[in-house]
Amino acid sequence: MTTTVTKVEGAAVARVFREERGRILATLIRLLGDIDLAEEALAVALEAALVQWPTEGLPDNPRAWLIRAARNKAVDRLRRGALLEGKRAELETEAARDHEERLDRERARLEGAEGDSVEDDRLRLIFTCCHPALALEAQVALTLRTLGGLETEEIARAFLVPAPTMAQRLVRAKTKIREARIPYRVPEPGELGERIEAVLAVIYLVFNEGYAASSGELLQRRELCAEALRLGRLMVELLPGRAEPSGLLALMLLQDARRAARVGPDGELVLLEEQDRARWDHAAIVEGAALVERALAMGAPGPYVLQAAIAAVHGQAARAADTDWQQIAGLYALLVQAHPSPVVALNHAVAVAMAEGPAEGLRRIDAIAAGGALAGYYLLPAARADLLRRLGRLPEAAVAYRAALALAGNQAERRFLERRLAEVGGQSTAQVH
Repeated sequence: MTTTVTKVEGAAVARVFREERGRILATLIRLLGDIDLAEEALAVALEAALVQWPTEGLPDNPRAWLIRAARNKAVDRLRRGALLEGKRAELETEAARDHEERLDRERARLEGAEGDSVEDDRLRLIFTCCHPALALEAQVALTLRTLGGLETEEIARAFLVPAPTMAQRLVRAKTKIREARIPYRVPEPGELGERIEAVLAVIYLVFNEGYAASSGELLQRRELCAEALRLGRLMVELLPGRAEPSGLLALMLLQDARRAARVGPDGELVLLEEQDRARWDHAAIVEGAALVERALAMGAPGPYVLQAAIAAVHGQAARAADTDWQQIAGLYALLVQAHPSPVVALNHAVAVAMAEGPAEGLRRIDAIAAGGALAGYYLLPAARADLLRRLGRLPEAAVAYRAALALAGNQAERRFLERRLAEVGGQSTAQVH
């Protein structure tokens, strides 16, 4: 019986930690003012829970218990080590003055009486992790570590770098926050839009690395997509009145809905037009389309909302032949006008090719290539090769496929390009390598 109870309570600790870690850590960082100290204190509190909960039972509010335990452990550590003297004095004075009163108030807040402050803590944390003073790679790593709860080794493995390299990035990011005194706060209204854009860019970068890995054997890394979706839901939850978080979540849902159909039995890449749409996640498509409608209703759609609207048109077509390419081309035209970039222009050109014919699309792609902005982007010669293939200009298509192969890093994408090259009478796979 005791063994059964121990297993149940141990599972409860794991569940609480998995579900509540981000909220707990965000609150501890606010209380303690230091990410490393908060993480260490939470780890010690978790160890205490694994010892006490199986014998004493699950607390009424496990999150509040862990926060109190971690906070007390941090104070003990500061006292024993005589570290951070000013912070120790502040925490001890506060604890001595209103210990019981604060516990009651904190318990009520965590139980819902003042629940918004818990969400504010997470919002403060995500803006701190994505502060513009930090390098982009550090923003990604710190976001996955603190809000995602991924271990350093997991993040390193996902981005194909050694664990010590990733650990150094995290150390540098935390040191920068501490030494530069980056404020742990939600930005002022005047700077909120720009900062939200940076946060969403980090989340989408995580998703894209999972959805189409930039290198390695695997086309997709599911754990990164799942983490990006979780962070996207968090942003919608924290900022319900803003359209772009909903647009980003919708875009990721609609793209991830096609995940099972993007890879064939042998790990080969399957193009959108050739995918088995019965394998798409239609519940995710419905959810994503609803988010798009809600975001569009807010007016003045941003880039994520427009991209999500395009993905929704693809997702709602029962067959590839049913795709409304005129609507997609029109949406890309809006995107080019409102948020111009060479990559958006390339996608617009491909949509025009599908709507008006490959010759017009090729003309537009050649103009983009002449500008030189996408010289190292393998999808430009890949798109050009596909249009040349459709036009029957096979020798030129072979040249373009070779150019794409020279730039592609992911092995699944390289194998796809090699097959296409062979189809147009180019070199064999052995010759390509």
